[in-house]
Amino acid sequence: MANPPTLKQLKYLCAVADLKHFSQAAEACFVSQSTLSAGISELEQSLGVTLIDRSKKQVNLTAIGREIRERAVAILTETEDLMAVAESAHEPFSTEMRLGVIPTIAPFLLPKILKALRRRYPKFKIYIREDQSGNLLNDLNAGELDLLLLALPYPAEGVASQHLFYDELLLACNKSCDFSSNKKLSIKALKNKELLLLEEGHCLRDHVLEACQLKNSDIKVPYYATSLNTVIQMVANDIGVTILPKMAVEAGLLRGTSIEAHAFTDKKVQRSIGLMWRNRSPRHVEFTKVGELICECMASAN
Repeated sequence: MANPPTLKQLKYLCAVADLKHFSQAAEACFVSQSTLSAGISELEQSLGVTLIDRSKKQVNLTAIGREIRERAVAILTETEDLMAVAESAHEPFSTEMRLGVIPTIAPFLLPKILKALRRRYPKFKIYIREDQSGNLLNDLNAGELDLLLLALPYPAEGVASQHLFYDELLLACNKSCDFSSNKKLSIKALKNKELLLLEEGHCLRDHVLEACQLKNSDIKVPYYATSLNTVIQMVANDIGVTILPKMAVEAGLLRGTSIEAHAFTDKKVQRSIGLMWRNRSPRHVEFTKVGELICECMASAN
């Protein structure tokens, strides 16, 4: 009888499937390429199927390889949760945590959070990954991240989420712009205006449109940017106006520029900031404590 697959073999297969490159996959798994190749060959022998199409230069999984890979991800994630069950028996914040944060939150909120965590739990190790919401969710489902800090709502299955606080969204414009002298700024004033937004994939873009009750057809978008810093430079050069999170403004994003931030008067324009984790994670109590700490940090800053 063939030996059953090992977790290492499944991990090697997932790495190759994700990176589509043997040497890069080996580096990601901290093994030599020969060790990784041998592990995948042994996996194929154990299962009696070909997992990787080696007839072409590009690394691709076979049809059965793709199915095995999906099941491998599930097995590895369940294994991560099994380890977390054992770790949850210890005191909170006594083990490491892998936190994913979106770019429109990370630089403005993390310094406060990490400082507070280090002060209260000096032995606690937290690893940060900054990326777009969709990529972070994939990593969460794959067991590569434990917890996400992002803007809600975000469509996802098999997860639990916790609202923490609302982050007001402000209009940012150059001092020379007509909006600057508008004392009663309404979201209706944005229609048919040149509004600078982040490119597809950044959830802030969708939340801005939803909060301002706008459709893509309601605005003119001269450029899409990849970061808020790029957006700021465009606004400073009179290319358009934008909507910024209040946390970014309070963190000094506009410092040294000719840009002003204005609140809307007709309604509260805001986004929900919260946490997300796999709903089967045994560390939900610990994650809730992280949320409480974040709320404390925000309250003390106001």
